[in-house]
Amino acid sequence: MRFTAFAAIAILLTPLPAMAQQREAKKPDLIVAISVDQFSADLFQEYRQHFTGGFKRLTDGVVFPSGYQSHAATETCPGHSTILTGDHPSRTGIIANHWIDLHAAREDKNVYCAEDETVPGSNSDDYTVSDKHLKVPTLGERMKKANPATRVVSVAGKDRAAVMMGGHDVDELWWWDGKQFTSYANRKAPAAVTRANAAVAQQIATAQAPLPLSPFCERHSQAIPVGDGKSVGTGRFARAAGDAGAFRISPEFDGAVLALAAGLIQDMQLGKGKTTDIIDIGASATDYVGHTYGTEGSEMCLQLMSLDRDLGDFFDFLDSTGVDYVVVLTADHGGNDLPERENMHGIPDAKRVTGSISTKTIGKAVADELGLSENPLHGSGVGDIWVDPSLTPGMRDKVIEAAAKRYRADPQVAAAFTRDEIMATPISHGPPEQWSLIERARASYDPQRSGDLLVALKPRITPIIDPTHGSVATHGSIWGYDRRVPILFWRKGMAGYEQPLGVETVDIMPSLAALIDLPLAPGEVDGRCLDLDPGPASTCPAK
Repeated sequence: MRFTAFAAIAILLTPLPAMAQQREAKKPDLIVAISVDQFSADLFQEYRQHFTGGFKRLTDGVVFPSGYQSHAATETCPGHSTILTGDHPSRTGIIANHWIDLHAAREDKNVYCAEDETVPGSNSDDYTVSDKHLKVPTLGERMKKANPATRVVSVAGKDRAAVMMGGHDVDELWWWDGKQFTSYANRKAPAAVTRANAAVAQQIATAQAPLPLSPFCERHSQAIPVGDGKSVGTGRFARAAGDAGAFRISPEFDGAVLALAAGLIQDMQLGKGKTTDIIDIGASATDYVGHTYGTEGSEMCLQLMSLDRDLGDFFDFLDSTGVDYVVVLTADHGGNDLPERENMHGIPDAKRVTGSISTKTIGKAVADELGLSENPLHGSGVGDIWVDPSLTPGMRDKVIEAAAKRYRADPQVAAAFTRDEIMATPISHGPPEQWSLIERARASYDPQRSGDLLVALKPRITPIIDPTHGSVATHGSIWGYDRRVPILFWRKGMAGYEQPLGVETVDIMPSLAALIDLPLAPGEVDGRCLDLDPGPASTCPAK
């Protein structure tokens, strides 16, 4: 399915005079960095033979089918923070989508990764979008610092994706707020955004009929009961007129984001200046579909087949500009299907977490054991857990020890690491597929923001107790199905190759930096340059 706004925006584009300038031929005119939210290596492998559009084109380039978001916190914000910084969350400071700051001045101690929590009256649900929590520069920032003529653009379905890939110094940064594409306060909408919002509003106002199923997608169409009369697996994205929520959880959404990106590229004449420009694109619909319906039903099949076609249209548009562009496509994290379907498909040990590991349950037991009047633990019970900072140092140590012991004894828990254990672990620089669990935890750990404990569930345990309301499936675990993502590079004339061994998303930024001769000092970032030349020559700097 092609999103009609893409065509509408293309029609409304105002031709601008060409601004092509002489530049060294070996450098690309434009870097196009695309993140497909929750596009796991497993999904890439499953659908690869069926792609005929944009994904198919990318598989003719340099393919790393086993890329890794190496860290433990496989969530949207940390994952996006690695892609164009070259750093793990331990350096970017983006340890999760949300974390707890018990010293925050406001009543709500939850902090959203892309907010400014010091704004009066704000909370982690009603927030002001900000880049303040990202501690390191992005590739676009480095490019602009090296040459202020560089244009940096970031567009995404989620604010945190746009912010974490764009960084602190952008020319245009836009995300979907549930009703329209928006940006920071007092930023004037360029014509491309105005056109996109008008086209999307018209699209939402028009009802969407059920999408047709190809024979391949028909095979995925099977109703999976999840309780209370709810089932998933046979959806076809029928949508009532005016339903913006359903629009966001559909293939239409990514089409809108790509259409906006195309409009900004053409209006701004990206890639036609004196230096290389960059546009970052966050396609978020795959994640919304994965959470709402799981990864193995008709819904995901329709989503990925549509995105493949939309990416093909987008690349055709880029071809028409005459710009020499390089594309990298990856994901912020992988994902796992709902356990009810996994049970039916040969995985009998897949299950949902129980409430026994919640901080309410564990914290009460610890408080009773140590004679405390209040629960000393904060957090969900999975991932980071914070201990009440008002306790004496000695009592905090006792709480951490008692809580860790109880978590480790729970049959759902694979590991519970303390702050001291994690900080004593060096950052690994070995193959990401060989990292120990605590090395994965260390790559996510920022001592200023992370918890006093980190709890990891055993594999195939979904941290959603009740699937009858909201999400049925998720990601965020320390395991391979959430860590493994494809990393695909493409440029016209590139002699492609495929490397099945593990590389990391932090390797993307230094690899792109090398293509534009942007120097990085040894150890300046966590990632390394990936040689994109299949022969004896190298695209990486000489050592």
